[in-house]
Amino acid sequence: MDTALLPDQSQPGGAGSPALPKAVLFDLDGTLVDTEPYWIAAEHELTARHGVAWTHEDAMRLVGNPLLVSAGILRDAGVPMEPADIVTWLVARVRERLVGQVPWRAGVLPLLAALNEAGVPCAIVTMSYRELAEVVAAGAPEGTFATIVPGDEVARGKPDPEPYLTAAERLGVDAADCVAVEDSPVGISSALASGARTIGVEAVVPVEERAGLSRFRSLDGVGLELVARVAAGDVVDRY
Repeated sequence: MDTALLPDQSQPGGAGSPALPKAVLFDLDGTLVDTEPYWIAAEHELTARHGVAWTHEDAMRLVGNPLLVSAGILRDAGVPMEPADIVTWLVARVRERLVGQVPWRAGVLPLLAALNEAGVPCAIVTMSYRELAEVVAAGAPEGTFATIVPGDEVARGKPDPEPYLTAAERLGVDAADCVAVEDSPVGISSALASGARTIGVEAVVPVEERAGLSRFRSLDGVGLELVARVAAGDVVDRY
């Protein structure tokens, strides 16, 4: 992306208001879209096919992980497939449900629209693979996302900071000048480690309090003023 072509970023409020971030970097599953139930259902279907016991607690262990890590856990639990084949199977199942019906989480589309109108580039930073991220991006207005960093295009997945650092680099900005939005403990660790100001939003697991972490129950009602406050270094806890 040519950052020279980005619109000027305006203040979200009047004189003295904090400036908007250089970019906002969004996790996908559980943050932008309510797909964690899709993944969990696919895991249960796969394990049931092979007679492997799989509990809700087991599924919670996989939330936010790189897909090959989760596939390794499923294989260790007894699924007689190679991790790469497990990933292929799970991705296909989730994609089937996504095509034509993207389950956006509350408040996401208005926030994305406001950020785009203000000239703030948005990115998807996910451990899902590109084929899934592109389905979601296609369900938003054209041009909503400036770049996608999927799990199949990084050497070290979350909780390593590489995915968020890669997104910032592609946008030509410093991660410390970005706001990241996450839902899982693994993803929050990745975002914080990158230096991005980080917002944790609850999905299927609680968002535990951490130093420097802003927390919201939902993105519903979250607008430019709150994003600007987080970008300025305020820790906003509405949990």
